[in-house]
Amino acid sequence: MSNKDAGACLDAFFDVVAAEVAAGDAKVSVPGWISFEQVTRAARKGRNPQTGEEIQVAATRACKVSVGSKLKAAAKSSGAPGEAAAEEETSAPEEHSAPRAW
Repeated sequence: MSNKDAGACLDAFFDVVAAEVAAGDAKVSVPGWISFEQVTRAARKGRNPQTGEEIQVAATRACKVSVGSKLKAAAKSSGAPGEAAAEEETSAPEEHSAPRAW
């Protein structure tokens, strides 16, 4: 599959996800990988950080994205970025020895 075809497939998939989430009817999921759903956040009291004044924040709708077990496992098995560098830094320094004659 070419990059252009893959891009078209992903665009079509995300168009469907966006339409379903906007409708709020159902949870869209790729089992084991990822799921998308619309959630409603209740109204709450907030605070203006500049003035400290308490304000009322209206209820809103948002998209909740949940990562599936297969994607979590793939992320864990790849190792953390910089993990190898951290191991090198913590290893004991090498003793200097006399030059070897080959």
